[in-house]
Amino acid sequence: MRAIKIGNNSIGSGYKPFIVAEMSGNHNQSLERALQIVEAAAWAGVDAVKLQTYTADTMTLDINASDFYISDQDSLWQGKSLYDLYKEAYTPWEWHESIFQRCRELGLIAFSTPFDETAVDFLESQDVPCYKIASFENTDLPLIKKVASTGKPMIISTGMASVAEIDETVQTARQAGCQDIILLKCTSSYPASPEDSNLLTIPHMRELFNCQVGLSDHTLGIGAAVASVALGASFIEKHFALARADGGVDSAFSMEPEEMRQLVLETERAWQALGKISYSPGEQESKSLKFRRSLYIAKDMAAGEALTPENLRIVRPGYGLEPKYYELVLGKRINRDTKKGTPLSWDLI
Repeated sequence: MRAIKIGNNSIGSGYKPFIVAEMSGNHNQSLERALQIVEAAAWAGVDAVKLQTYTADTMTLDINASDFYISDQDSLWQGKSLYDLYKEAYTPWEWHESIFQRCRELGLIAFSTPFDETAVDFLESQDVPCYKIASFENTDLPLIKKVASTGKPMIISTGMASVAEIDETVQTARQAGCQDIILLKCTSSYPASPEDSNLLTIPHMRELFNCQVGLSDHTLGIGAAVASVALGASFIEKHFALARADGGVDSAFSMEPEEMRQLVLETERAWQALGKISYSPGEQESKSLKFRRSLYIAKDMAAGEALTPENLRIVRPGYGLEPKYYELVLGKRINRDTKKGTPLSWDLI
């Protein structure tokens, strides 16, 4: 499966995982804080920073009741209307240029999730290199067509979607002009539990849809992300904040800078550790062969003496005959005087 290019980065199994810090609404309506988040993400070593491009009016209706009110007692946002939540969380569109520019200055890819067609048009004016489709929009086929028509890579979260819905989304994107698709396994609960992550879906999804795959991770910590790399994830997205204690709409399940730095480091280590199928000692491992066990003379012996369990031992290091010959050589006589600590070789018998 060919790699996908986003900016100067290649995404695929032959490359280290591509790590994205999702800013979401963790800027708490401060542009200064948003820029600090970008700088912290760069320090942590991520490859990209992602925004969300919407307004409360492009996302929902200004109604504070019924379907538009969050009453779920387990929700982080219980007691808010959808409109008020999105009004609090949105990133002002006039900030995008400054945030994207700071990303570029720090060597980061900058892109966003559009939530309607006007957001796509706006992001095209910002020359973003790719687009992300959120889980809650992965069945919005008119939006999928609009984004796909740009011809740029699409990263699509698959949270809540059935196999049939993912297939319809992928086929729609391909028919509308997008051939570079990355599907992200995602559990759309906040935070998500490891038990609900079902990471074994990742290799299945890769084969089923012939796409690069990754993880949009809402669990706490880095365990799920590291495990996903072992299963073929080449793209990992995590929500990111300067500090969870500072609050913010997504802060409860966001990573802090030091945690993100560890995620970058450990996912790359996991990718490096995959290597290839190998049952032979590697170049570095070969140096340890000498510390295997082998056959050694355990007492001073005179020529003609027979080898016995008392004078022949299986010990480290590995310069003598292999242990598999132990029973074969017992009872054999040595042909010359031999000191304790001599590795047994065929020419001694």
